Amino acid sequence: MISFDNTEVAFRGKSKGDLKRAYWLFKVVSSPAMVKFGKWATNVALRLRLPIKGIIKKTIFRQFCGGESIQESLSASKELADRNVKTILDYSIEGKTNEEDFDKTVQEIIETIKEGEKNENIPFAVFKITGICLFEILEKSNDGIEALTADEKKSYDKMVQRVTSICKEAFERNVPIFIDAEESWIQTTIDRVAYDMSFEFNQEKAIVYNTVQLYRHDRLGYLKSEIARSEKENFKLGVKLVRGAYMEKERARAERKGYPSPIQPNKAAADKDFNSALKVVVEKIDRVSFCAGTHNEESSMLLVELLKEYGIDSNDPRAYFAQLLGMSDHISFNLADSGLMVAKYVPYGPIREVLPYLIRRADENTSVAGQTSRELSLIMKERKRRKM
Repeated sequence: MISFDNTEVAFRGKSKGDLKRAYWLFKVVSSPAMVKFGKWATNVALRLRLPIKGIIKKTIFRQFCGGESIQESLSASKELADRNVKTILDYSIEGKTNEEDFDKTVQEIIETIKEGEKNENIPFAVFKITGICLFEILEKSNDGIEALTADEKKSYDKMVQRVTSICKEAFERNVPIFIDAEESWIQTTIDRVAYDMSFEFNQEKAIVYNTVQLYRHDRLGYLKSEIARSEKENFKLGVKLVRGAYMEKERARAERKGYPSPIQPNKAAADKDFNSALKVVVEKIDRVSFCAGTHNEESSMLLVELLKEYGIDSNDPRAYFAQLLGMSDHISFNLADSGLMVAKYVPYGPIREVLPYLIRRADENTSVAGQTSRELSLIMKERKRRKM
């Protein structure tokens, strides 16, 4: 029987020092004022070139990232593998704007695919399309590439070439690749490219996975329509299901520009659609391979029950759970301890360049009701258990 309250299993691989560091980190991110001050202080220190890299590396970077390179991250991956948890290497560099950097990012993603081919503990690779193309191009083409100028069309075509080279590498090395979801005003572009890649490379099995954000009220319908399209056109579908990560930004933009918000009216509606999506993909597992990216205990337990109900083996590689490194260990390790397929997103990259990702993590932890307090309560429970 799986229990997400089992802290002995959840924190078995953590030292006393690890737990102490995690406790203080979650204590800090539970305070919006502290997070706001921390962001300001970090940005000031970086502008003044103060020597804060060591402090960041020993604290928030160590909690939420694998290392500064693939090689550095392999030790974190090995520790996860010892607990029956797989690794998804996530090159978490953001904000690049020139062609040379985009090409470097493509090569780095391909390196994660190569690592996945030879390392059984790395079942997936992942990338963001904004990491290999200007945001403005993705936004302008969201309603169709007809709106692009000749030069913009060249940039768009270059993006498609980059995505194709990544997906082709994944196909040839038999390492499934996730395409992350992003803001709604570029997501239609991403969906269009993801469909083309899926049709090309998913004829035999799911290699390319698109991501569906269920905090959008239209995404459950989108998921169902994509499954229907894959059945009609006879290719396998890969999907990663998440709630989403851009809620406040989405609502603010919709209000500013005067259009209906794409975000669910409340958390209960997002939870309902996420859980419905789990049932949809489990029912269609002969067509759909999926990864449930969730830190929600209720949804995780629901998926466990659905897999049992539909007679799907706990080690079926078409059905994965995933959480972020440094978060929800009580879910990840208790699921893995029961033989289910679990992976952790392991972000990596140079510390200064990964900082935007880390700051967003802190923001998200602060804004998700109950997430940080739950993490804190479990850490406190385990520290108390060890003292006794």
